[in-house]
Amino acid sequence: MPAPTPRPLWLLLALITAAVALASLVLTPWLELEPCHLCIFQRTLFMLMALLAALTAALSYPDWRRLGARLTAVLFLVLAVLGSGVAAYQSWLQWQPIDQASCIGGPLGPIERLVEWLGQQSPALFMASGLCEDKQLVILGLSLANWAFLVFIGVLGGGAWALWRDWRSIPA
Repeated sequence: MPAPTPRPLWLLLALITAAVALASLVLTPWLELEPCHLCIFQRTLFMLMALLAALTAALSYPDWRRLGARLTAVLFLVLAVLGSGVAAYQSWLQWQPIDQASCIGGPLGPIERLVEWLGQQSPALFMASGLCEDKQLVILGLSLANWAFLVFIGVLGGGAWALWRDWRSIPA
């Protein structure tokens, strides 16, 4: 019996990350949430990861396209690591006592500058208006940043397994 290919897992990862990005876009106006720079950055990462996972699945053939699939898979993993770090930082900010830590004040960092630029290009998708340390929505005791961290870690594990599985399938 042939070994299963990682393509279905990449399709699942594309669906998961697209669903998270879509949920973020739907919940924001529906619940009148005010996303912060870190929230918008994580949303952007989920959108890019959905695209990369779909490309990885589309390029997963046992020919020259396999190199493209591996490149997009590695980029997916890099974005998942970056996203988990950003979500962990935002979670840390939210766990601090009120008025002890904040994401505002001081010069804008690279994430904030990117989000500001994206917000100017498409305000409906990327306008940041909230504070990173605010827990505007808590589900089952976890903030949206906590949930984003769990999703980033989950898709990182799934993507790493799929990439490892693909590399193991190289004929000797």
